[in-house]
Amino acid sequence: MNKKRAWQIAAIVALLWGPILAAAPNWVPDVTFKATSLAGWHTLGQADWRVQNGEVIGKARTGGYGGWLVLDRSYQDAALYALFRCNNGCQTGVLFRTEKTAEGLKGIYVSLTEGDMACYRVTLDADGKILQREKLPPAPTSPRILPPANPAGAARRIGRRRGGFGRVAAPDDLPFTPPKPGTRSADWNSVETMIDENSVRAWVNNIGEGTIGRAEEENGRYGPIALYVGGTGEVRFKDIQYKDLAILHAPAEHVSSRFRKQTLNELYYSWSAAVADFNHDGILDVASGPYIYFGPDFSNSREIYPAHTWDASTQLPNECGALEFAYDFTGDGWPDIVCTPGTLYVNPRGESRRWDKYRVFPSVTSEVWTHADINGDGKQDMVYMSREGVVWATPDPANPTGPWVVHNVSGPGYALQHGLGVGDINGDGRPDIVNPFGWWENPGPGGKEPWTYHPVAFSRYERDNIGSGGGLVGNVSLGNGLTMMAGGALMAVYDVNGDGLNDVVTAISAHGFGLSWFEQKRDQAGNISFIEHPIMKDYSTATKNAGGVTFSEAHALGAADIDGDGVPDIIVGKRYWSHNDSLHDPDAYGPPVLYWYRTVRNSKAPGGAEFVPELIHNRSGVGSTVVAADLNRDGAMDLVTATDRGTIIFWGTPKGKRKGKPKVGARASTAKK
Repeated sequence: MNKKRAWQIAAIVALLWGPILAAAPNWVPDVTFKATSLAGWHTLGQADWRVQNGEVIGKARTGGYGGWLVLDRSYQDAALYALFRCNNGCQTGVLFRTEKTAEGLKGIYVSLTEGDMACYRVTLDADGKILQREKLPPAPTSPRILPPANPAGAARRIGRRRGGFGRVAAPDDLPFTPPKPGTRSADWNSVETMIDENSVRAWVNNIGEGTIGRAEEENGRYGPIALYVGGTGEVRFKDIQYKDLAILHAPAEHVSSRFRKQTLNELYYSWSAAVADFNHDGILDVASGPYIYFGPDFSNSREIYPAHTWDASTQLPNECGALEFAYDFTGDGWPDIVCTPGTLYVNPRGESRRWDKYRVFPSVTSEVWTHADINGDGKQDMVYMSREGVVWATPDPANPTGPWVVHNVSGPGYALQHGLGVGDINGDGRPDIVNPFGWWENPGPGGKEPWTYHPVAFSRYERDNIGSGGGLVGNVSLGNGLTMMAGGALMAVYDVNGDGLNDVVTAISAHGFGLSWFEQKRDQAGNISFIEHPIMKDYSTATKNAGGVTFSEAHALGAADIDGDGVPDIIVGKRYWSHNDSLHDPDAYGPPVLYWYRTVRNSKAPGGAEFVPELIHNRSGVGSTVVAADLNRDGAMDLVTATDRGTIIFWGTPKGKRKGKPKVGARASTAKK
């Protein structure tokens, strides 16, 4: 690697450290402790605690066994966030459910000591001395309420759900890699830890799958949170924030005055939808999961395949559950459907029966696909990611229901589960392909494979998909048992600021926070680079986010001209319960919002453009796609979403008929089931 390349990667990695030490958790806290005094806390054991310059400082007494700073308020289910620094032989951690017993105390302890990131059940004497410490059994990452211990069964469940994606070594020219997991000795580290029902989790520096343990009621049922210090050094805590996870809050339902909401089906069938005239009556219809809903009123529907509802708490849809697209792939003049896991459903051409299905391409690893005319033949092709890398596939004209012809865009190691888009980056009139690692230059029909790769960091790592163990959590291996996932949803490619160059708008993390647009720049030699302009980061930047809007898990994104000004806008929202009813994802119980962001070209804004959010709905969110189409041809853009809250049309209101003032947006509050 040359020095220039090494410097670029080092600079990117340095930028990625920013969110780790942001002084905010991945949820909205009930309490932020200002640390001006120890009011509201009491001490226990052989340690001295004090407050200095907004920091809580603890040190075990010489020859002592350490001690605790105990919150005066008790919780059963709770979350805590803090920055901490532990050096010179210090030992530290957090105790939940500190319950009194006949012998003293017991509770559930999360160790934050370097080299000892683990969860324990502990017993203490009446003076706070640890008498017994036993490591909690491991547990799967997703369920909120952990099933009876069965490690082999849990591994099998994870393997099935993740699809056997396999692991491919990370190429040397990736534009970013995640920071090293674990604590950083003698430096500030962030910790986010929580206990809910019978699971306890912790993330240090927002990295990895989290330390996960199974905590039963006999280990501690209800009690205060306590901070520990032992060993020979001191520990420092600051920015301490905590939350009662037992409290449920759901904001009043809001539907934008720009849209009218119509629920086609209240049940959970799919994360995606497609639009086409499936019955050849000249009116657009909606397909989602097992059903086609027929326009113009969408009150009639029929099955594509046998319908089966899913339990949003514990199940993820499989057949046509994540993605589906409509197009005449067989060339008979009737729109067909391609959907996960690589299945083609062939339109029966007006016959009142379920559709025939064919598996047309295997080895799909991505949760986002897209379609475009890649080779310039006037027909739509499918773009996705697989074990072979970034690829595009097209039907064999001689046998469209047989295996499709797959073309390699990249080699192995560049494919991820999230983040993919198509658009002309270099202005040669051909659609290029983008993903979180950069863009690939379309060589034209008959050109070389793989395509020429241009590294660009269009994303960052995701905390819940970098770690060791826990099954096949990703398909880019970083060595030492670690894997990486990154990226958001569909990536939009269009000229944001009106300078004649196409830019990239993307969610940064499908299971985290972030929404940015990347401004394309060219030097005198025509070399292309990109400058990131954040639209939304996380709760640490809530007041600076566009419109004050903050939400996590932007798992679906679409681009369409909502306001009719000739410039595409962005439709994006939160996917609720992405990994079922759990605390697996950041702000997992935040309101399932759906927003559109108006693209405003403004020479005074950074990069010459800004994005203005407007709340569409706060009770449904997004799935894996957002479909924008003028379903009734009234000149207003309509939106179709499919989520675990059902299949919904948001009917756009034509200009001149809109009433009321749209809600621009505000910081989303956290809801808890």
